[in-house]
Amino acid sequence: MARASDGDSLRLGDERVRILDIDAPELAQNCTETNGRVWSCGKAARDRMAALLASGIVDCRPEGKDQYGRLLARCVVGGRDIGATMVSEGLAVSYGGYAREEAAARKARLGIWGGDFDAPKAWRDDHPRPQGIMNWLSGFGV
Repeated sequence: MARASDGDSLRLGDERVRILDIDAPELAQNCTETNGRVWSCGKAARDRMAALLASGIVDCRPEGKDQYGRLLARCVVGGRDIGATMVSEGLAVSYGGYAREEAAARKARLGIWGGDFDAPKAWRDDHPRPQGIMNWLSGFGV
């Protein structure tokens, strides 16, 4: 059974998997709509990932591991590419593989593109997690 960890990673059984070529807002990250309303874009991305994973059988094709030991993979569920779906719905940015989907989401002002947000990497750089907590959390698949 697959479980969403956040908007760009999941667990398949005991295996931690990071979706290739996307970066979703962090769980604690907020975004701002053009009208000034703040929304929890990180939680929205995680919730959408959870809904996708619950919609069918998840099939992941590993392409290596990242620095945290997670599998880097392209995953599909019900014939839908999870990375493409997250980017096309404006809940993740493309890291090269989904430029067309990102351009369409930007043009339609979907999700994070409907207002102001910090790119997930920039947000992480501005909100570093203490290393001790990261080591402790890694035991839980975070």
